[in-house]
Amino acid sequence: MSAPLKAIDGNADLPALMTGLAAQARAAARVLALASPEQKNRALEAIERAIRAHAADILAANAEDVAEVRNGGATAAFIDRLTLTPARIEAMAEGVAVVRGIADPVGLVTERWQRPNGMTIERVRVPLGVVAVIFESRPNVAADAGVLCLKSGNAVILRGGSDSFRSCRAIHDCLVQGLREAGLPEAAITLVPTRDRAAVGLLLTGLNGGVDVIVPRGGKSLVARVEAEARVPVFAHLEGVNHVYVDVSANPDMAKAIVLNAKMRRPGVCGATETLLVDRAAAPAMLKPLVTMLIDAGCEVRGDDAVQRTDPRVKPASEEDWDTEYEDAIISAKVVDGLDAAIAHIQNHGSHHTDAIVTEDADAARKFLAEVDSAIVLHNASTQFADGGEFGFGAEIGIATGKFHARGPVGAEQLTSFKYRVHGTGQTRP
Repeated sequence: MSAPLKAIDGNADLPALMTGLAAQARAAARVLALASPEQKNRALEAIERAIRAHAADILAANAEDVAEVRNGGATAAFIDRLTLTPARIEAMAEGVAVVRGIADPVGLVTERWQRPNGMTIERVRVPLGVVAVIFESRPNVAADAGVLCLKSGNAVILRGGSDSFRSCRAIHDCLVQGLREAGLPEAAITLVPTRDRAAVGLLLTGLNGGVDVIVPRGGKSLVARVEAEARVPVFAHLEGVNHVYVDVSANPDMAKAIVLNAKMRRPGVCGATETLLVDRAAAPAMLKPLVTMLIDAGCEVRGDDAVQRTDPRVKPASEEDWDTEYEDAIISAKVVDGLDAAIAHIQNHGSHHTDAIVTEDADAARKFLAEVDSAIVLHNASTQFADGGEFGFGAEIGIATGKFHARGPVGAEQLTSFKYRVHGTGQTRP
């Protein structure tokens, strides 16, 4: 489906290429902002069909990417993030269907009021314009970002990691096919056609006003670079140093099920738990079963003194461990003196991403949910639910951990801004 890699790598005039892509995306954004919900949904339906029809091509491209990184010594968790399977491709297609089914946010009047002088003022949702999404390893982000931007009337420039280059190109072919079938400009979803790392730096400049907002989706170093160098607004998706706190009143079986899922379902995703906190009052009954369960499941446990005493296989935790997003089958574990100490630990070491409490005490749950300052807080549920699809958004462009404009899963609605429409009958200001 895609041209050979050599045809698009090593571009001699990268600045001109990137500026041209941004100009085309800007022109496409103006068309997309005025597209009807029906036309956008026709494109989404065609994209869903194309993903299913070309699943074999996507898998073949992904197999080449996986083989390349495996030969390069990538970790198992990294390979898992990169790998596509028939089930994951089907989930990608189903995500497109869900996005198609959600209400179109563009043009929605969120508030309306009348002034004493008779003027009516409306606040209405509008697209952001051109969104640049810079992501690493996960090829499914290309589909998620593409369809969410399409639904919300935004053009998008996708810059995937070099490790997922072939996979992203195969997915992008499906996205473009959907746009073409619906009569929308193909530049509405643009994939940067080169592995050249300098393309990222050019995107961060805003490309002469061609980019309105940047969404980084990747590790701490990528996000830090984007936040430091970007000359346009950024939806920060910081690292997921996520916690599960097991309270004294937790149901032991529920605690085991949640902790195992939160860490080991997919250790490399941003919603994976990295630190287990156990109430000291709960430790005599619950700590050893939790630690043994994790180790037996293939998870390395790094713990404080109390945790180390439960099992000789536990490794000592360093101060650095409490601040680490492992993205692997590793977890740090600590015994804390109750709920206040757990909240304090999360405040000092967390990344404001996703944190959970396991408890049957309604007051403890309320306190945790109120005082933990994270984008997503959960009671008696796994942190792996930190996902736009699980929130009913169909997909997500990332988990925003900042507090401006969008926070938590960034779906179609969060990819819009607003403007005010004022209706008068000839009023003039005295």
